[in-house]
Amino acid sequence: MMVRHELQWAVRRLLHRARLDVVSYVPERHPIARRMKLFERHGIDLVLDVGANAGQYVKFLRNIGYQGEILSFEPGSAAFAALERACAGDPSWKGRRVALGDRAGQITLNISGNNECSSILPMLERHLAAYPDAAYVAKEDVEVVTLEKVLSDLPEANIFLKVDTQGFERQVIEGAGVALSRIRGVQLEMSLVPLYQGELLMPAMVNFMAERGFVLMSIEPGSSDRETGQLLQFDGLFFRD
Repeated sequence: MMVRHELQWAVRRLLHRARLDVVSYVPERHPIARRMKLFERHGIDLVLDVGANAGQYVKFLRNIGYQGEILSFEPGSAAFAALERACAGDPSWKGRRVALGDRAGQITLNISGNNECSSILPMLERHLAAYPDAAYVAKEDVEVVTLEKVLSDLPEANIFLKVDTQGFERQVIEGAGVALSRIRGVQLEMSLVPLYQGELLMPAMVNFMAERGFVLMSIEPGSSDRETGQLLQFDGLFFRD
């Protein structure tokens, strides 16, 4: 047994030098396996992908086995063009060029240089220090709808809501109103340090979701500071208990 473990670690050390790893893919230990277990347990058959960018999240979901319906929302013009191309070959995946918020109307979207950190909120210096390429380079006026309106147009389904809106997550959830009761699970990007002006940090966001009947059931590491190694954000998966 000892020899086998030593051999396993020798192989892993070689993989680590190539910046790779091999880990046990079981729900008790692996966050992606745990996510799929939660999807299965709650019968998720429709994903609302808010803040879709070019569709990276959906491509990942497809690669790990989710085959249900997906509706993606992305307000930025360049990102939405890429999203449309990604949706084209998947009949169960649709995209809409619109932002979600706590009230319908028009709002200004700040476009980031890397096109992945665009946000309605002002970006703080802590974010720029870690990711200088994320600096805002343009602005676009975009349409905003509420999650309540989106849900009113959807058929009955076991819905999972993913929100990655660079600090604007609270407003998206608030825009659901009482229709939030239709949502089985929510994935939120949460910051551990202030990155956008006015965002809720992780402890407050966990309480915010608990007040709405959701329990934090899994976390998945996100972005970290390239220089210090400090974790800046992670994704929290919330489900109704």
